[in-house]
Amino acid sequence: METLQFIHSYWAYLVLVVLVLATFNALIKFFGNKEFDAKDFRISLFALITMHIQLLIGIILYFTKDYFTTIEQVGGMGEVMKNSALRNLIVEHPTTMIVAVALVTIGYSKHKKKLVSKAKFKKLALFYTLSLILVLAKIPWNLWLS
Repeated sequence: METLQFIHSYWAYLVLVVLVLATFNALIKFFGNKEFDAKDFRISLFALITMHIQLLIGIILYFTKDYFTTIEQVGGMGEVMKNSALRNLIVEHPTTMIVAVALVTIGYSKHKKKLVSKAKFKKLALFYTLSLILVLAKIPWNLWLS
């Protein structure tokens, strides 16, 4: 389980770099009225793939760490919600990251249905930016920067 935690922690750096790259690529090219090409497709796809892998690792970790026993030990979900560290670990971080992955997935799916470059970049820029904001808000910075 420690190996999986290690992978989840360090894969997150790759996810963040790729998501930032894909988001800024979409924003710059949207506002610059650039043409959508194969490189743009690959960047947005790589962001989607890395995020889905991170989500899968996170889900496996969530269920192998046995948070359900922790919830029982502290006296139920009411007590978890009163404790900001536990609430973040058990509820907020996983929920926010699931929403972030869903936003990238929606943006990627919607961009494929558009026929012109401006519309493709608009969908990617919107959904990837929202996802990036959520990811940045819920990264456990205290663990990353220590």
